[in-house]
Amino acid sequence: MDAVETFTGRNAEFAEHGFDPALSILPSLKTMIIACVDPRVDPVFVLGLKPGEAAVIRNVGGRITPGAVQEIAMLQEVARAHGARPGGRFDLIVLHHTDCGITALERQPDQLARYFGTDEAALSTKAVGDPRAALAGDVALLRANPRLPRDWVVSGLVYDVHTGRVEVAVPPASHAS
Repeated sequence: MDAVETFTGRNAEFAEHGFDPALSILPSLKTMIIACVDPRVDPVFVLGLKPGEAAVIRNVGGRITPGAVQEIAMLQEVARAHGARPGGRFDLIVLHHTDCGITALERQPDQLARYFGTDEAALSTKAVGDPRAALAGDVALLRANPRLPRDWVVSGLVYDVHTGRVEVAVPPASHAS
């Protein structure tokens, strides 16, 4: 059986027994998670998400890149278009992990510089080889972003792919802090 057959078969089961047409387009936990595309780090399983609880953005490394910032802004506009009211706490969680595949690109600074929208000289600030330092930098970028609503709370988690445990590496705080 190929992947498409496997997934369409699973979808039939989901449509029959797990589908909830009443789910809102707005996340019920007022949460957005930015995580890596690594299949070992799926926030649905790692964090035990239930359908509709959080919006999830996944990219290489779970990093805050110009593209991720643009996607967050677009999701804010989509939420407004669907009736979300400005104000109130909203959690933005950045989820990095150990043994990330992006570390293999450390010897390809040109690719990393393009991905981060920076020059090669500034790559050391991205801490590609250190998930905790990278996370601290990414959370700092979000907290300093004037486009995020002032009452959004930004935090950072590191998932250990060898133990299955999540650590709060950057505690929740308002982005304006």
